[in-house]
Amino acid sequence: MGTLPSHPVLVARGLVKAYKRVRAVDGVDITVGAGERVGLLGPNGAGKTTTLLMLLGAITPDDGTVEIAGHRLPRQRSQAMQHVGFAAGYLPLPDRLRVREVLGIFGRLYGIDDPTEAAQTALERFGVAHLGDAMCVELSSGQRTIVGIVKAIMHHPRLLVLDEPTASLDPDVALRVRTGLQSLSDDEGIALLVTSHNMVEVAELCERVVFVQGGRVVADGTPADVAGDGSLEDFFLVLARNEELDSIGSFRGAGSHVSASDDEGTARS
Repeated sequence: MGTLPSHPVLVARGLVKAYKRVRAVDGVDITVGAGERVGLLGPNGAGKTTTLLMLLGAITPDDGTVEIAGHRLPRQRSQAMQHVGFAAGYLPLPDRLRVREVLGIFGRLYGIDDPTEAAQTALERFGVAHLGDAMCVELSSGQRTIVGIVKAIMHHPRLLVLDEPTASLDPDVALRVRTGLQSLSDDEGIALLVTSHNMVEVAELCERVVFVQGGRVVADGTPADVAGDGSLEDFFLVLARNEELDSIGSFRGAGSHVSASDDEGTARS
């Protein structure tokens, strides 16, 4: 269980989600403090996606609780989502609209008084103000990723959830996105919850990492504490290869968080 930050924007306790007889998530605890940058990590099938969907209120947990900015899901989901932004590299943009038009639509959906100004400010933060008049169909994959993040921060959320934000981006664009996110968190106190398979990127961006495997949290700490004498990638590979728990225990941050999977080879979402 992670230590509760003094001013948490996200508190999830004891999350459980089962599909038929398989527990995709089995008692996950996650907390994210105001302005904190946290990585939610683990190999494919570890339970990350299902956990993320519960945190966003897209699916309801079978057990456990989620609170965002003091609002309990699912009962207060509308109020909670006013404090959340979500971006992912795989989310499409409407090809026949200009970037500024897309941002204007979302600005009005967010209830922003001046969506045009909000869009311009967000575009400038990531150094892409010149894209405002571009057609979405003309954007590169990197530009689409940045516009997706811009769309998610227009309403100044307290929590920004990022699912694989730099997947398939070249190193230069990925660095620009990472730098922009760090600046956003530092300047505006926006908390980040990031999923990624790029452990080098996670180590640079995140102050704390939460690893899940078999639907459970197996490590929660700073990147340095979890990696110990190795690296985050070493730790990730131990989990991905389903190696012996003794190997996981050799990393400093694992400790009491290590837990066995229910059934070896069982598929999880």
